[in-house]
Amino acid sequence: MTEPCDLSALEARNLIGRGDLSSVELLESCITRIETVNPTTNAIVSTDFERARVEATAAEAAVRNGDDLRPLHGLPVGIKDLNATAGLRTTYGSLLHADNVPEKDEALVARLRDAGAIIVAKTNTPEFGSGSNTTNKVFGPTRNPYDLSRTSGGSSGGSAAALATGMLPLAHGSDTFGSLRNPATWCGVVGFRPTPGLVARENRALNYTHFSVQGPMARNVRDAALMMTGLAGNDPRDAMAGPCDPASFAALDKLDLSGLRVAWSADFNGEAPLDEGIRDSFQASINSLSGLFGTFAHQAPPVPGVRDVLWTLRCLYYLANHTDRVRDHADVVSPNIVANVEAGLGMSLADAAAAEKSWSALYAGFQEFFADIDLMIVPGNAVSAFRLEDGIPKTVGGKPMENYVDASLVRSIVTLMGHPVIAVPCGLDHLGLPSGVQLVGKRGADHQLLSMALAFETAVARMPALTFPKPNLETLTP
Repeated sequence: MTEPCDLSALEARNLIGRGDLSSVELLESCITRIETVNPTTNAIVSTDFERARVEATAAEAAVRNGDDLRPLHGLPVGIKDLNATAGLRTTYGSLLHADNVPEKDEALVARLRDAGAIIVAKTNTPEFGSGSNTTNKVFGPTRNPYDLSRTSGGSSGGSAAALATGMLPLAHGSDTFGSLRNPATWCGVVGFRPTPGLVARENRALNYTHFSVQGPMARNVRDAALMMTGLAGNDPRDAMAGPCDPASFAALDKLDLSGLRVAWSADFNGEAPLDEGIRDSFQASINSLSGLFGTFAHQAPPVPGVRDVLWTLRCLYYLANHTDRVRDHADVVSPNIVANVEAGLGMSLADAAAAEKSWSALYAGFQEFFADIDLMIVPGNAVSAFRLEDGIPKTVGGKPMENYVDASLVRSIVTLMGHPVIAVPCGLDHLGLPSGVQLVGKRGADHQLLSMALAFETAVARMPALTFPKPNLETLTP
């Protein structure tokens, strides 16, 4: 028997709207699931059940009274522990903020509440969201629900694991070099990185860079789109934001895949290293997908030297965000953050200028490439979910990994270009673990990308070779 917490967000919302499901019943189902499986996965790190129960009761009364219902009315939602939530502990995964309880919601959290969402919990993250392994000194690691010995990914690994196990129907995440997409791929869920500025924030460290983006995570594409009705929004404090129509995401277009021009690449012409097992499983997926599209070409935009550009710009980003922390608390913050800041301090203004100039040229080539296609498909990750005891892999594709960027290039190249991209499940990798692909759309065409992703997801669901079961909850119960 399906429990309410296992319903999709859209199914639950429709049932709530018709009065066939109580918001209280849904919330209590989620709380029961959290209490059952979170002790083993450690996806959720702080909860606000008392306030959530009050809000669920009010949401139930609104339905009974015939009030106008908002798009996320009565839906439990998790917020990544990098974003301020009023009255709910927000640690940023750091001992520096282990006891921090904000007085005010961050703007995107307030928008979600205004859309009817019930904020239930905070989900785990690496310290300040740095890395593809969700672990920190405050809460420890989040475990992959498909193999508890392995990582859930990062940095939105708590959200991904919570979704995969039915703890929440919707969860928020963020993405710099793949932090929505990496854990979504490894946990068998969906992670959507919108066009920068569509989900406005009030506290960018660098006004001109679009590296860090907020977005939805869900168990399917429709649910991710539904969450955008609450996440999307303009804010004059965000230099990259502008007018948008959040309500447009409530309904996606019905698209015929056979009319699409699609390109695919495993490694961006060799610029993004992959482990051979990932390359093989991706190629198997491509072979299964080959008859779906109008055109399906093996091609990629030219991105020569992109790795060095990304490393320099990443270090610049870390200098802007973390220099003071590393200066004052190097013994407390994670080695990954310290290493990025120290590398940045060793660079010159000329290095930064050269990287910015190269970025412009790479961006121009990317736009020229996308003028002739509708969609690009690339792997979701360069490596499989690694064992927690092993840590981040030391090699990628048999080559030594000099730094974190080397394992993220298949994702971070898309970050650099600012295109919307969604990670969706697509088969298993060579280890029998969830795998997935990234679908990259045209810049600014977020609604179109989500519509294409829905058609893609529907097609994949009819292919036994590319589907897999949900996690076995019995193995997750202490």
